Amino acid sequence: MDAELYVGAGCSLPPGRYGYDPLRHHVHRLGRQPEDTPPGVTAELTVTARRTVSHYGHRAWPLLLLDTGHAAAALSLAARALGSDQPEVRLDGLAESPLAAVHVPPPGGRGRAHPDGGARVLDPPGGPATPAELLARRSTPPPLQGAPSPDALLAVLTTAERAGTGALREVLTTAARPGGGDLRWCAAVGPPRPALMALSADGTTLRRHAAGEARPTLAAWAAGQAWIADAGAVLLAHGCPADADAAHIRRAHLRAGFAVHLAHVTALRHGLAARPVGSWQQADLGAALGAAPGRDWVVHGLALGTRHADEENTT
Repeated sequence: MDAELYVGAGCSLPPGRYGYDPLRHHVHRLGRQPEDTPPGVTAELTVTARRTVSHYGHRAWPLLLLDTGHAAAALSLAARALGSDQPEVRLDGLAESPLAAVHVPPPGGRGRAHPDGGARVLDPPGGPATPAELLARRSTPPPLQGAPSPDALLAVLTTAERAGTGALREVLTTAARPGGGDLRWCAAVGPPRPALMALSADGTTLRRHAAGEARPTLAAWAAGQAWIADAGAVLLAHGCPADADAAHIRRAHLRAGFAVHLAHVTALRHGLAARPVGSWQQADLGAALGAAPGRDWVVHGLALGTRHADEENTT
């Protein structure tokens, strides 16, 4: 992934267009900024697909789009952690290059994020992430060691479903906000009442979207990652029909990556272990639930679990 910075007024860098070298963590000036550059800094994110296609083949583009969404969320969270006003993001999928843009306004001021406009980023529940949270955030390595006992997981999920509050509901709520109308969200949970859970129409409680154990099927769909079958819960972004045009596909994947990144922060705030899951193959959730095939595919996921008390005591 590559980033170009368009720096306007009100920044510590002089106005101009800059490239970013991630290996050296260094920016270098490329030239003058466009005349319509707003105050603050706008980071435009692009990808070089051949770097990933050579390894992942046909799965490369979905993974690149999801990763770009994650990167946009990481930039937004970092800006807020450093005291910025609410950033704005462009994840409309209209262009292949740049795929996304994040505008960070200057201190005390808000500027237009992009000539095509942008959506203002909402903080996760509990307020902006702190620098310590972001530096400590890591994906839990599979197989989600420290997953809860069945009783502990049941207590968390039952509390979430009955009271309309709790970790899982907040993770779903966070994910649903930036996902837009292209995506729908649910979470697969296991025994004693395995089901797909989704938010109620008013967004305040969980409802049963479908009954039955979905996690083994999700493990098969997720490039055969068997550990997913034992995850405490799996958050799913689904939608993006098979006949979607290129802009729709880009938009759905960008926003899914962005939303799952924010949901990951929410999960960690609740003491959950979490790991994004991006490799999905033939994951036709709609058809599996009896709807028309090819209309409702799994786009992204976030596996969730909780840590054992004895593991907490040794860390």
